[in-house]
Amino acid sequence: MTQKITWKMKWFGCFSSKTLPLDLLSHVPKPHLSRRISLSDISDPGSVSAEDISNSLIGSNLHIFTFLELKTITNDFSSVNLLGEGGFGPVYKGFIDDKIRPGLKSQPVAIKLLDLDGAQGYREWLAELVFLGQLRHPHLVKLIGYCCDDEERLLVYEYMERGNLESHLFKRFSIPLPWLTRIKIALGAAKGLAFLHGEEKPVIHRDFKASNILLDSDYTSKISDFGFAKDGLEGDETNVASRIMGTHGYAAPEYIMTGHLTTMSDVYSFGVVLLEVITGKKALDKTRGSREQDLVKWARPMLKDPLKLETIIDPKLEGQYSLEGAKKVAALAFQCLNKNPRSRPTMSNVVKILEPILHLDERQMTSLVSIFDTKERNKEMDIKEKTQEIDVVKKAEKKGSGYHKYRKARKNMHLMKSKFAYSDTALYTLKGKMK
Repeated sequence: MTQKITWKMKWFGCFSSKTLPLDLLSHVPKPHLSRRISLSDISDPGSVSAEDISNSLIGSNLHIFTFLELKTITNDFSSVNLLGEGGFGPVYKGFIDDKIRPGLKSQPVAIKLLDLDGAQGYREWLAELVFLGQLRHPHLVKLIGYCCDDEERLLVYEYMERGNLESHLFKRFSIPLPWLTRIKIALGAAKGLAFLHGEEKPVIHRDFKASNILLDSDYTSKISDFGFAKDGLEGDETNVASRIMGTHGYAAPEYIMTGHLTTMSDVYSFGVVLLEVITGKKALDKTRGSREQDLVKWARPMLKDPLKLETIIDPKLEGQYSLEGAKKVAALAFQCLNKNPRSRPTMSNVVKILEPILHLDERQMTSLVSIFDTKERNKEMDIKEKTQEIDVVKKAEKKGSGYHKYRKARKNMHLMKSKFAYSDTALYTLKGKMK
């Protein structure tokens, strides 16, 4: 049984000590044990010192910034550098390098400033620090450091150039995400969740949604916002939450109704995001007709019907997607949104299903692009041929060279055209695969 750690120092005095009190050192996990500290290890999160937490995060390599440093790199938290604002507080863009701190990698960063009067508070700040300070994965946003000066609470993350998935799917004037990019993003997020659920003590994100999936310049997806994250129990055991956290429209029905929380709660939320990816519609939208306001209730029954499925696929894709791949993704979303949590797939199985779909779609979309490009080239050649034919006729008439010379010139032009002929084999093969 894990022994509780009782922290003696008040969290308002983050820099009052550089080391843990001697009576606590025995509770700090040793490097060779690799035991991850969780919020449940802390009996009183309200009195924990962030520096004490940092000392206990063996190998985390987190940087402790001063408030003045972060104020400097954001130009006094200028509105020009404001990236957005959520329940935690405002998020600013900054830039760090070795001038701020020797050894720091030069890079842009995103800085979250805790709004002390906001919807979230110190516990959510601490949760982010505890989870992301220890968890590292290519599909989790990287926590670089934090600040705990007096009452100020800030977190410093890697900067994600393309913002979040929500803005790309729903922003009015954004360029529509191509089908393959959507599947790539979904697969990356699935890998991130599978990693969290595969921990010795599973981590339940509890607020998985499109706005918490961040994208880098290459559209690699990374899960962010761990303020509501919770350690799960091993095996089939469930947590019973005293408070229902998360976002309406994404939260699993059994969690809302009973408070029972498992990794399957995240799987349901993933299914909602997958449905948003397919349809290009928000999980909840009161501006839609009454039957369509709740996306899951409206769209889930149509996911298993191929004819109806085509009517709900995002029209912004303009038909540029693999129908076979879309059917498989829709079937996966249908499973994830099952009302019975035991009937949902695990996230590791979701990854296994999505990976071959991505590769299948890549092959099919490449074939389609090749065919469309070839058709366009032939259209151009037809126009060019007709233009050349008119020129030949005009020259023949002008020179009075006779009908037989005109016929010979026309024959040469058809021989030239044959060099640009293409085969429909790929198209027929593709259509056969997509039936």
